[in-house]
Amino acid sequence: MELYEQLKRQVEAVAEDMAKAFGGNKAAGTRVRKSMQEIKATCQDIRVKVLEVGKGPATGG
Repeated sequence: MELYEQLKRQVEAVAEDMAKAFGGNKAAGTRVRKSMQEIKATCQDIRVKVLEVGKGPATGG
């Protein structure tokens, strides 16, 4: 859950730059692209963790 909270913080942090970028601010666009790469990496980390949980020890029956 910690990674998910990190992802939410990253998305919230980029919101202001997103508005500036779509308003034509080129520097903000660069910051948005960098932030999106970081968000992508966090998403990948979450995917890996979920996969690990899914492959955890099977419950016998």
